[in-house]
Amino acid sequence: MISPSSDTEDWERRIGALWAALDTYDGAGFRARIAELADERPADDPAALFERAAAHDSTGLPEEAVGLYRRALDGGLTGLRRRRAVIQLASSLRNLGQPDRSVELLVEERAIPAERLDADETALAGAVDAFLALALADTGRDREAASLALGALAPLLPRYNRSLAYYAKDLLGTGPDGA
Repeated sequence: MISPSSDTEDWERRIGALWAALDTYDGAGFRARIAELADERPADDPAALFERAAAHDSTGLPEEAVGLYRRALDGGLTGLRRRRAVIQLASSLRNLGQPDRSVELLVEERAIPAERLDADETALAGAVDAFLALALADTGRDREAASLALGALAPLLPRYNRSLAYYAKDLLGTGPDGA
């Protein structure tokens, strides 16, 4: 139930402060605090469902998180939380032995044109690639995983950017000398 003093901005501030203090709680205590804040919102509120999912995920309960992530996404979660939910859902599925489903989700996420994303969502492109690389490795697609990881790393290096980007593509035979 939404209390009169709990506007969205204040709720977001309190959620952020709680996440900043994550390491001061045990898992059950943290989930309980997130649940208290989530209970201030309607039961089907996508942001509150996402926060519950992330709390379960971050405290070692990915099985419980998966359903909550799906409910949040199905409920119309948008923006940065939507992108985070896809990444975190894919990671949980990979950890639960479903790397193929993880790959599917992250390939779809990676295919979203940059112009449809805001700056915060775009900033997570490297995270999408990193978790996709992990999922690809779990499916036995090691060269694709290495290529993706190295390609994501290349722009971050102070030198050798061009060379590393070339070698990343070359792993798949798509460099200047490949197909």
